[in-house]
Amino acid sequence: MRRRLIGLAGAVAAMVVVAFLVPLAFLVRDLARDRALSTAERNTQIVAQNLSLVPAGDVARIEAVLATVAARSEELMSVVLSDNSVVGAEFEVGEIELRARLGESITTPVTGGAAVVVPVVQAEGTPLVVRSFVPGEILTKNVWPIILLLGVVGLVLMLIAVGVADRMSRSLVEPVQELSEAAARVSLGDLAARVEPAGPPEVVEVGSAFNRLVERIGSLLSSERESVADLAHRLRTPLTALRLDVEALEDPMMAARLEEDVDALERTVDFVIEQARRPVREGVGTTTDLGVVARERVTFWGPLAEDQGRRWEISVAPGSHPVAVNATDLAAAIDALIGNVFDHTPVGTGFAVVVTGGAAGPRLIVMDEGPGFSHSWVIERGTSTRQSTGLGLDIARSTVEAAGGVLTLPEDPGGAQVALEFPAADRHPYGRETPIRGWPGVQP
Repeated sequence: MRRRLIGLAGAVAAMVVVAFLVPLAFLVRDLARDRALSTAERNTQIVAQNLSLVPAGDVARIEAVLATVAARSEELMSVVLSDNSVVGAEFEVGEIELRARLGESITTPVTGGAAVVVPVVQAEGTPLVVRSFVPGEILTKNVWPIILLLGVVGLVLMLIAVGVADRMSRSLVEPVQELSEAAARVSLGDLAARVEPAGPPEVVEVGSAFNRLVERIGSLLSSERESVADLAHRLRTPLTALRLDVEALEDPMMAARLEEDVDALERTVDFVIEQARRPVREGVGTTTDLGVVARERVTFWGPLAEDQGRRWEISVAPGSHPVAVNATDLAAAIDALIGNVFDHTPVGTGFAVVVTGGAAGPRLIVMDEGPGFSHSWVIERGTSTRQSTGLGLDIARSTVEAAGGVLTLPEDPGGAQVALEFPAADRHPYGRETPIRGWPGVQP
């Protein structure tokens, strides 16, 4: 924007300078020409007046008069006598000499310059013609230096205009740039970003509105998080009652098992409260190894899969697979995908998790041997064909999109597949991808 404003100011200044200097240059040229012709006409008239007093045939006096005037003039001068002999400089002026003999004074352009011809009639009635020739270099004397000076002045004026435009555009653009940088920081979760309103009144108003908007967003987020934390905290009362009921059970094994489940549920409630109160900016700008987290979460789900008779496999391509997601959110997304396998497929249905790398970025695929998806719109928030909340896929989708990636549903006739495709968070060497041997219809 700043360059455009400077370019606009420079273009306007250039047009003004050209509109002013071009006519001025022509004016300078015409003034120089008029000055040279006026001088030539005056000198020619002086010679003509003096020759009118010289006796006819007195060539010596004619030469003396001509030499006196020619000595202080720049043009070439000569006198054509009645017998057509020439006294002084030799040059051709063409037909205008004949017209001068008829009593007409003429000033006209000729080849190589301009000519002035004045007729003279001596006392004895002898006709003479006084001629002056002004060369082209005399007509344009000092014109080009003046035009060059005008060009330098025009260039200086343009530079001044560009400098002033630069100063003015800086006062306009810098507040906008600051506003853009602050908006980028807010998009990364930094709700403490503010701008110092400056510049024109309109930009100041935009800056003030931006500050109010960020404050409002922070207030709404804080209120929402506290509401979620309060709702989660309310679950402690029924959990306490449930724990008392478990302790009252007579079967020790059943009581111990249910107590473990209650402990797990209580830990989940604590985790929800902790996540609800986690600052928005926490984890922004961090990277996590997708392969490490995927292997950890699959290992976590492994015992449950074995209890249900599910065949499970994990394949991670060699090397590091960094993604721009914090470990907690990434683990939650993977858990949501694996949890869907347990919730929506029959007991005994196998599943696999594949992590691949490449120039485009890391990729996570969760696949199973179940019936697959009946519709592609199952990734929409709150949508489910199995009487669930429909939030599992949405959690994974939100996580990968927050990192600049995308969630896709690759077609697989042998079951369902969900792919999280992340952009490369950094440049890391990737090894060869390791396929899962024997998994039907799957190419990692």
